[in-house]
Amino acid sequence: MIPERPLIERRILAALDATPPRIPVLLGGCGSGRTSLLLRLAKLLGDNGSQYLDIERAASTPEEFCESITRKSPYALEPANGNAHFKLIPGDARGAFDKIFRFFQAAQAPNGRTPVFLIDEVLELRTFESFPGLRGIQRELMQPLVASRNHFVLATRYTSRAHRLLRDAPDRFEVIHVPPLSPAEVSATLLTNGVGRDDNERHDLSRMVHVLADGRPAYVQAITKALTSMDGPSSGDPVSALASQLAVGSHLTLLCRFSYELRLHRARGYGALKAILQVLSQEEPLTLTEISHRLARTPGSTKDYLTWLQDVDLVSVHRKRYSFTDPLLRLWVRLHCSPAPPDEIDLSREVQEYAVSRLPQMEPAPESGKATRDPEAAEQDEGWSLIQID
Repeated sequence: MIPERPLIERRILAALDATPPRIPVLLGGCGSGRTSLLLRLAKLLGDNGSQYLDIERAASTPEEFCESITRKSPYALEPANGNAHFKLIPGDARGAFDKIFRFFQAAQAPNGRTPVFLIDEVLELRTFESFPGLRGIQRELMQPLVASRNHFVLATRYTSRAHRLLRDAPDRFEVIHVPPLSPAEVSATLLTNGVGRDDNERHDLSRMVHVLADGRPAYVQAITKALTSMDGPSSGDPVSALASQLAVGSHLTLLCRFSYELRLHRARGYGALKAILQVLSQEEPLTLTEISHRLARTPGSTKDYLTWLQDVDLVSVHRKRYSFTDPLLRLWVRLHCSPAPPDEIDLSREVQEYAVSRLPQMEPAPESGKATRDPEAAEQDEGWSLIQID
């Protein structure tokens, strides 16, 4: 289970209670805990206190999408009559989305409370743009949400696309980046799962797990689960736990494959993009010229490919040098994007090299005798917040 994130939850609830209410937009990649945050918010809001919608799951035809949203909703345009009157004309894609926008804008709760819509993977509306009259449907959604008296929380895994979409949006939208777990939160996860014989051992383990997993909640959870099932000399070794989770068919391997394939299929130029990721898995960071030479392609076409990879947050650029956004996904590409799966020797060698490169980045342990600070107080002291608002 992904750890609770009370600081973010409080910030989202404060945005909804503001005057006028703001519309939080949660941004976080695969495994960041974004969906878990929305589902926990649904629990905090209570029965019939919100409606959670995963557009990625529900996307089909516009008519079916509209019907699935309204069929089991706790809200209705006319609470006394429900949504039975929500008649749709088959083949009328535009009409279906007009009804969705009207529903979001004017739906009411039977108990008089303000409806709250928790809309996950909001940018998957893009899948409807091939239907007649829906080419700009993502941008069209913004206006009904801003004009509505209801409350909304949006979320997506596509950070770059979300920033571009919201560039000219009204200031009621509040961007909240879901941050990595802190070492203290990783330690709490280990404690919940019974990992570590005492606080000191758990503290050391949490720092290693935090760095190896890059603080990503889903990766932390996978390594933690592996630690709970290990016996013998390796029972307290996060590096061995990571190696076991990168074997064929393991949970972490499947998570990485999902993230890799999903983003590539949402981008353009599938084959060329895979080639660039292979190049960067062997060496990073690289300049545009260096990548184009390795691909034997022109700098112009290589630049297009890199732009498409940035669009789905698979690569990042810093000072004109490109690298993977997710270091653990880079390790997965090295291991699994080849004609044959890795054997135990390859797996052990690659994970060891990854650990050696990452573990020096651990924060130094606090001096003995000093009390551990409260995470929230520590954030204030260090001058940064878990939530970055753009």
